Amino acid sequence: MIPAQFPPPVQADEFVMAPAAPPDGRIEVGVLFVGAGPASLAGAIRLAQLLETDAELKASLGEMPIVVVDKGKYPGAHLLSGAVLNPSGFKKLFPDTKMEELPFFGPVPGEKVYFLTENRSFALPILPPTMQNHGNYVASLSKVGKWMGEKAEELGVTLLNETAAYKLVVEGGAVRGIRVGDKGLDRDGKPMSNFEEGPEIHARFTVLGEGTQGHLTQAALSHFKIDRPAPQIYSLGVKEVWQVKKPLDRVIHTLGWPLRAGASFNEFGGSFCYPLGPDRVSIGLVVGLDYRDASLSVHDLFQRMKKHPLFAEVLAGGKREERGWGAKTIPEGGYWSLPQRLYAPGACFVGDAAGFVNVPTLKGIHYAMWSGIYAAEEIFKSLKAKTDPAAAGALAGYDQAVRSSFIGSDLYEVRNVRQAFRYGLYVGGAIAGLMTLTKGAFPGGQWETHADASYPMFDTGLEFPKADGGLTFDKLDSAFASGNRSRDNQPNHIRVDAQAPELLGKTWDRMCPAGVYEWHEKDGKKVLFVNSTNCIHCGAITAKGGRLTPPEGGSGPEYTLM
Repeated sequence: MIPAQFPPPVQADEFVMAPAAPPDGRIEVGVLFVGAGPASLAGAIRLAQLLETDAELKASLGEMPIVVVDKGKYPGAHLLSGAVLNPSGFKKLFPDTKMEELPFFGPVPGEKVYFLTENRSFALPILPPTMQNHGNYVASLSKVGKWMGEKAEELGVTLLNETAAYKLVVEGGAVRGIRVGDKGLDRDGKPMSNFEEGPEIHARFTVLGEGTQGHLTQAALSHFKIDRPAPQIYSLGVKEVWQVKKPLDRVIHTLGWPLRAGASFNEFGGSFCYPLGPDRVSIGLVVGLDYRDASLSVHDLFQRMKKHPLFAEVLAGGKREERGWGAKTIPEGGYWSLPQRLYAPGACFVGDAAGFVNVPTLKGIHYAMWSGIYAAEEIFKSLKAKTDPAAAGALAGYDQAVRSSFIGSDLYEVRNVRQAFRYGLYVGGAIAGLMTLTKGAFPGGQWETHADASYPMFDTGLEFPKADGGLTFDKLDSAFASGNRSRDNQPNHIRVDAQAPELLGKTWDRMCPAGVYEWHEKDGKKVLFVNSTNCIHCGAITAKGGRLTPPEGGSGPEYTLM
């Protein structure tokens, strides 16, 4: 059974529309950023800084020259990462701000990489060059998002929270803005007493920075026929924040157990544990979604992993934070999976929506921020030159800036590293080591990438022990700890083939960290039930055969420490 053989019920250009609202019924803005992640917020901040140098141009963009829309309740509500980050983007945007005034927990105090077996850990004697974090900082990405949102507002940027970008507005061959999703619909899509029709927001340029499974990014790439040289692939990360009894004195990364090393399982990933000040740690497990065992559950593997002596010692006597659990996908295809053009007429793609993640270094935040900065600088040039957004190559300078920058060169050097691990941990690790040492020159070429949903699934019958509620937790307890408060009777925003075979249903059931998919009995037959209000928008379903679309604005998790 191959997930890709059961595509979700999504029609071509379903999420693209021509302008429908009358001119006086539209919201007109200057430049629109979709998504309030590091890429969009960095871009909005940089553009605001540039507009301060040209009062006439700023005035020409109207009452709202820069707008950021996001479906979360506040900036950072849907942001989750490890996170150890390179601060270069912050230094660019805030050159006069001292490092201790930035929203970080502090510099990386030390680091170790371990190879794990089920009961033992072996520290690598030499840190791989890609895993060295001297000069980097530990942070909570949700706190970073909140801080950047505040800085953007101080510069006059308008933030529209609880605003789900549902459709692209396209006219004259160019993106002209978005149509916001409706609010107040019941489970059947019918208006209730509190119904609010989503407005059209029109802009001169639109920046799509929606994150890892960008809804409108997918729509734009399809509509404008922008291919990727290779399909994008993803991993799923599950993370918790714990209060602990003693400080963690180092950043920890691991490989090996609880994943299986054999090539037939296609299991790739590793774990992390980072200090968040003297009395907290963030701990998580990341697993590639090209795995083949339908019974594998990243959430439950993570719970099992916490019992390993290495982590049990760190967590001993501690307690998971009340708002201390989350999950998110990460784009892992790298250089070959970037869109052939990082722009469409009137729009450009930034951050995880484009796929700027360096898998060997576990870094993407500073790439995201710099892509937003480059987008802002190119849009500023285009606005000053009064360039028609529909003109051929109107934002080509953004594409050129990214590819000629350290983003392009960094990703090119590791262009085949993730792909090497299809040969398993040991052989793949040896090949990846050669690629790292030679900066991608040997073995060279373009290694083939297969979409996560293209692998045949099998079932080994993995079972996981019942959660104890102290060290380990089940999916429903964890989803509650994400702060998810989605309205129970809103329409289902998850598209899957309801006639999919049971093996695929089990894949989705086990894969989902929030317990969205369940088997129910109906007329003596098993029927897949989608409990969409549990969804925390991690995006895993899109990678493995379904499609996540935006729920009602304000739905989903409310991360604060993630």
